[in-house]
Amino acid sequence: MEEDGVMAEHSSPHASQRRYPPELRERAVRMVLETVAERGERHGAVTRVAAQLGIGPESLRNWVHQAEIDEGARSGLTTAERERLKTLERDNRELRRANEILRSAAAFFGAELDRRSPR
Repeated sequence: MEEDGVMAEHSSPHASQRRYPPELRERAVRMVLETVAERGERHGAVTRVAAQLGIGPESLRNWVHQAEIDEGARSGLTTAERERLKTLERDNRELRRANEILRSAAAFFGAELDRRSPR
């Protein structure tokens, strides 16, 4: 971790591939929400806080958006629902793959039995 609290980029050259620790995310979101509450306006709060913490403004904007969904202030899928959806989609892919393997095996062994059976 660098001294400003931001984790260094891994081998990826894209800024979008940076990973920030959860504590930094929570702090940044809290700072934006406090700034909005103090000033009464949202315009520029995300950009200002992002610059102070060395975070990409679009990343911070997405975190704030998701935090508002999680708090019920906005409509959308909560973080828990997103995780559940990802798990279900992964399970679905694995089951489809297993079914395809079983279909292929059944076809292979069915053809093998047809060749061996006397006519």
